[in-house]
Amino acid sequence: MTTKNLLGMVFAVLLAGSLIADDVVLNPEHPDRYVVVKGDTLWDISTMFLRDPWLWPEIWYVNPQVENPHLIYPGDILTLVYVDGKPQLKMTRGYPTVTLSPQVREESLEKAIPTIPLDAIQQFLTRAIVVGENELDTAPYVVQSAGEHVVTGVGDRVYARGIDNKDHSTYDIFEPGDAYIDPDTDEVLGYEALYIGRGPIEQYGDPSTLFLAETTREVRIGHRLRPASSASAITSFQPHIPPENTEGRIISVIGGVTQIGQFNVVAIDLGSREGIEAGHVFRVYQAGAVVKDTVSGKRNDKVKLPDEDAGLVMIFRSFEKVSFGLIMKATDAIHINDFVRTP
Repeated sequence: MTTKNLLGMVFAVLLAGSLIADDVVLNPEHPDRYVVVKGDTLWDISTMFLRDPWLWPEIWYVNPQVENPHLIYPGDILTLVYVDGKPQLKMTRGYPTVTLSPQVREESLEKAIPTIPLDAIQQFLTRAIVVGENELDTAPYVVQSAGEHVVTGVGDRVYARGIDNKDHSTYDIFEPGDAYIDPDTDEVLGYEALYIGRGPIEQYGDPSTLFLAETTREVRIGHRLRPASSASAITSFQPHIPPENTEGRIISVIGGVTQIGQFNVVAIDLGSREGIEAGHVFRVYQAGAVVKDTVSGKRNDKVKLPDEDAGLVMIFRSFEKVSFGLIMKATDAIHINDFVRTP
C-alpha cells in the first residue's frame, strides 16, 4: 500500500454565517461557549464545534499557562473566538463547584476526558496484538483446566506448559486467529491474537498453575500465553488527518459480525510503515458493485458503480502493517473489504 501526494489543497471557503479558514468549517449549530462535563469525549466536542471533527488541531489553541493544555477535564470552559478572522478554541481551566459539609469524604480526582469511548476499545489498547508467522506456535499454552468446569473462566485455575523460567509472574492469554491479508496484493500482514484473559502464576513447574483473574471469554485448551504487558495505554490522542491520498481496506472486524456499525472495532491493512498513527481519521467507502448493463445492447457489458460514503473510522492503535480503528460514524452498513481513505 503506497501513499501518494496530492497536487493541491482546498483553501479558505466562505459559508453563510460562518467564517472558514484553512479547510476548517464550523458546525452551523456550534455553541460559542461550552462547559465540559463528565462523560464527554473529545470526538463529541469536536463534532459539536466542527463539521469535520478530525480538523480539531486546526482550531485548538494551546495555552502555555495551563497545566497539560492538550488535556481537557470536566469543568473546563471552551470558548470560540476569532483571531485574524480565523476560528480558535480557547480553554479556561475550570473547577466544578462542590458544596461541602463537615464530614469525611473520599473522592477520586477528575480524569481528562477520553478521545473516544474507552469502554469500546479498552481490551484492544494494550492486549489485542498482531503477531508474526509462527510467533505463537512456540509460546506457552493451556494444557488443561483445574477442576471439572463446563466453562473455564474468571476465578478458575488452568495448567500451562512451556513456562521455563520465573522471570514473569503474570501472563496474558490469547486465542490464535486468522491471518491479516492485503486484499489487493495478497501480502500476509500479520496474524490476529485475540485477548482472552490474564492471571498470575500460582505455582511454577511443568505444568505451571495459573489463576484466572480476568477473562473476556472461555479459556480453552490450546490457548497461548505471553508475559503480561506493563505498557500504559495511550488514551489522549487527538483526531487528525492521515497522510494525503492514503487508501486502504478494512480486512477484519473483531467479534465476527458481517455488517459493521458504530463503535465496532476493525482492522485495516495500513500501519506505521505507511505513516499511520493513533488519532488518524479515515472516511469509509462501500466498494461499488460491478453490474451488467442490460441497456447498452453490448454483450457482457459491465460497469462498476461508484463507491459510496459509509462512515468514519478513527485509528487508536497501529502496528507495522496493520492498525485497529473504531467506527465513529456509520451512515450505511460497512463491510470487510470496504475502502478507507483520507477524508
